[in-house]
Amino acid sequence: MGEPAGDIFEAMALIDAVKICFMKYAQFKGCASRPEFWWWILFTSIAAFVLRSASYYLSAFFSLATFLPSIAVTARRLHDTDRSGWWQLLYFFPVIGWIVLIIFCAEPTQPNRYIYEA
Repeated sequence: MGEPAGDIFEAMALIDAVKICFMKYAQFKGCASRPEFWWWILFTSIAAFVLRSASYYLSAFFSLATFLPSIAVTARRLHDTDRSGWWQLLYFFPVIGWIVLIIFCAEPTQPNRYIYEA
């Protein structure tokens, strides 16, 4: 109930989120909204799955091409919850670390020190 209404109902299409993530390919400063982050995750997951069914090499190339933007959008999402992007190191702790990161990325926008970075 305490969430800002704009974050819950923020209208962002899949295409807009993907464009933003590719435009900010390696930008680790600033913040990423929840829709931007989750649309990006959905896009990369579906695209990798579809490409994997067509060709392992296409899927591998796509995964390499989207690796850096995925790290960048996750860092910006963590900034939006007032956490450092270094929290992504929890990826190296299977299951527990992944669950913690999912919870962090699912949290609503918090007042944070990163919002004015650009």
